[in-house]
Amino acid sequence: MSKRIVVCGDDFGMNADIDEGMIALAGMGRLSAVSCLALGRSFAANARRLASLDVDVGLHVNFTESLGPDAEPMPALGRLIFNAYAGRLDGEWIDAQLARQFDAFEAATGRAPDYVDGHQHVHQLPGIRDRLLALLKRRYGASRPWVRQTAPGMQSGIPLRESLKARIIGSLGAAALAREARKEGLRTNRRLLGVYGFDGGKRRYADLLQNWLFNARDCDLLMCHPAAACKDGSAMSRQRRAEFDVLASPKLGDWLVNNGVHISRLPAVAR
Repeated sequence: MSKRIVVCGDDFGMNADIDEGMIALAGMGRLSAVSCLALGRSFAANARRLASLDVDVGLHVNFTESLGPDAEPMPALGRLIFNAYAGRLDGEWIDAQLARQFDAFEAATGRAPDYVDGHQHVHQLPGIRDRLLALLKRRYGASRPWVRQTAPGMQSGIPLRESLKARIIGSLGAAALAREARKEGLRTNRRLLGVYGFDGGKRRYADLLQNWLFNARDCDLLMCHPAAACKDGSAMSRQRRAEFDVLASPKLGDWLVNNGVHISRLPAVAR
């Protein structure tokens, strides 16, 4: 039986190059989920274009990225993590940020998100996690979105640096999120794949991708960050374009077949 995995593109709405890349890949069947920054510069203009595509459209909750020149300053990821584990996050600030982002998502798409995750995985942090789950219950009742799980997938053949990063991400809240999601009856993906240092160009990304597909198990989620162009010339933009080129390559079809993997929206029975 083919293993079903969610291939999830992160950061839709950050800029038009990212949006165009993800719309193209979704149309090719190379993405099955798209995570959206609801307050991003290009989100409102491009959100409706996702509606006709066979993908889950999710909210990528953000507490670390200032989106646009007039945006509210956000804390650095390290400080946010420290304050979360020290119990120093302002609950009213969290609730206000979540409400604003959910409102913006619904205004642009005309519907609730299919799922929720976090930019830099902040949705799993203590102080954010509990308020997010409470909002989902309050806002959507029995029709709540599924939630992205960050526990690391199998790491066979994955270099130590990437494997360690995957485990660190999972250690920051995956177990607690999984436990609370089960308690609330929420669907989640099984494990998370796709963690690396966002460097190395096309060849290295292709090597990592083949290892992730080899490691994939049914209902795992493979995150990615593609873009159709790299107009600003930054290292991150170049790597986003490298991801796009690899994911759009005909070779991906062979890699999927060779590893018994099928790109799918999260199955309705997934837990």
